Amino acid sequence: MRAKYERLLDYLAAADDWVTAGELADRLGVTTRSVRSYVTSVKTAAKPLEVIASSTSGYRLNRDAYATFMAARRSRETDTGSPRERVHFIIRALGDAPAGLDIYDLAANLFVSESTVEADLRKAKLLVDDAGLSLVRRGSTVSLAGSELNRRRLLSRVFRDESAQGFLDLENIQREFSSENLSGFKSDLIAMLDGNGYFVNEYSIDNVLLHIVIAVDRVGKNLSIEPAEGPKASETIREVAGHLDELIRSHFDAALGVRELSYLSVLLTTRVLTPGHNEPTEFVAETYLGAEDLAEMRRIVRLASDEYLVDLDDEDFTVRLGLHIRNLVARAQENSFSRNPMTRSIKGSYPMIYELAVFIASQIQRGYDITVNEDEIAYIALHVGSYLERRNLRQERVSCAIVSPNYYEMHLALRERLEAALGSELEVEVVITRADVDWNALSSDIVVTTIPVQAARENVVVVPPFLTEADIEAVRRGVTAVRRHRRRMRLKDELLQYFDERLFWRNLAADSEAEMIRTLGRAMVGLRVIDDSYVEGAIERERMSSTAFTDTIAVPHAMVMSASRTAISIVVNETPMPWGENRVNVIALIAFSESGRRGFQTVFDQLVEVFSDRDDLQRIVRRSNDFASFIDELVHVMEA
Repeated sequence: MRAKYERLLDYLAAADDWVTAGELADRLGVTTRSVRSYVTSVKTAAKPLEVIASSTSGYRLNRDAYATFMAARRSRETDTGSPRERVHFIIRALGDAPAGLDIYDLAANLFVSESTVEADLRKAKLLVDDAGLSLVRRGSTVSLAGSELNRRRLLSRVFRDESAQGFLDLENIQREFSSENLSGFKSDLIAMLDGNGYFVNEYSIDNVLLHIVIAVDRVGKNLSIEPAEGPKASETIREVAGHLDELIRSHFDAALGVRELSYLSVLLTTRVLTPGHNEPTEFVAETYLGAEDLAEMRRIVRLASDEYLVDLDDEDFTVRLGLHIRNLVARAQENSFSRNPMTRSIKGSYPMIYELAVFIASQIQRGYDITVNEDEIAYIALHVGSYLERRNLRQERVSCAIVSPNYYEMHLALRERLEAALGSELEVEVVITRADVDWNALSSDIVVTTIPVQAARENVVVVPPFLTEADIEAVRRGVTAVRRHRRRMRLKDELLQYFDERLFWRNLAADSEAEMIRTLGRAMVGLRVIDDSYVEGAIERERMSSTAFTDTIAVPHAMVMSASRTAISIVVNETPMPWGENRVNVIALIAFSESGRRGFQTVFDQLVEVFSDRDDLQRIVRRSNDFASFIDELVHVMEA
């Protein structure tokens, strides 16, 4: 497990404001005393940098100092004070020593005792075993046993685990493997792929770059992939391998063998590339997708559209998603999934889109007999979300009234500037050029005015006649506030009817996610809202991907809408419980009926949004002593 103070830093890095010691204790599952201890550890490790600021409001990162501190940590080859860094150092050293290493030499090099090295080796064994390798002991000598391909996968994983926030840093890769101008190689690689008609997945390409650099480094040490591990090369693989060979020779002055190039080309084609860039949809479907796969993709898309009442009926979307699924299946069959650094962000920001992706992934799992992990589900969500965004299904333009007294037609310039900057979010429906304004008569969602308003109104933004970037941001914040309030009012009307005093709990404990789901489910079964199969379906859905969409709320549910009526069984806990990788205060088991299908998207998305606000959540947790006060507080935060 990662050091607790590193998890504390990650949580502070994701927060925009001060975070109290109590909240940090809840998130980390420790006491406030431990939080203070972690903060002290960070301050000691970071001296003379002031990475964490402390005040009566809690803790907050000094982001510039934090960036400097993390860069300095990554630049050090090893940190003998950190068990995780020692474990990674030992694994990298074992990877470079086919004959093995002496544990007494390791202890001396790391300035620790032999017993400490033995403890580190036990931790390393977990990573080694997971990579399909094994540790072999002969006396005081320890070595890695297993294929070269698995050794490379292990090295790749170790390096990724050391990278902050899930994104790989090209400079760190260059430093680790002594590769110069990796950025230039990446630019030429993307240009080559684009020129050959491929879409490039920027989220995954750096992971493949890491594999390429590792391959160059290992071949330079006469450690090549064994002949038996060479994949059968298709025409596409051979074509990509030829271009890749030219680039590697040019940038790294290295010559890789046919099997090395084929292996790297397979990684590129299954993780990074999608063919058919700038080609007609019909041609792409006929050329790159089999008839059976395309028919299966159409079936899944139709089913998802019907289940969630979302219009996905578009051949181009279906074909492009089909190409992605083709690569996903290939990766799953090799048990080599693509990492997605945006998974957590996508789940928290677009829970409904992520839920659609989970449904699609569940169909793919059954149809192809594979496992689809959370990172791969998030990539499917990117496909779905980008399509829906293009269809403007998530756009809610806000109506606007401009109040700007006429003077050399300045109101025209003001309107042009607003529409140029916010035209996709805001629709100007009236421009008033008089100073005597009947403010109460304005019905627009938001009012942008160059004259002051005597009575304060929440939907009014006062700006100067000539807009600055700061003024535009102020209007954008106003638009966001209007949208949020509009959504919450719509949610209030729909959501409150689904709660039931008999399905509300305060401070209800459970040993696991499944036990909590069964506890909440039993109450719904007793009221004949659902049957036992729905409860088991919710547990099955939970196994696919955690329903803790944020750090505060979990929303377990089944992927069928078989309830007799739509209802929510909810728990509000002062002490958060572990749920997946998060710790949540609120657990809401949702059961939707067939007739409630249309309201699913609104309720699901906005329920997550309401309970995702830290201040709102704390207010609800503190003041919801019973069902009546819970409803009162929920209404309050939704109307805020």
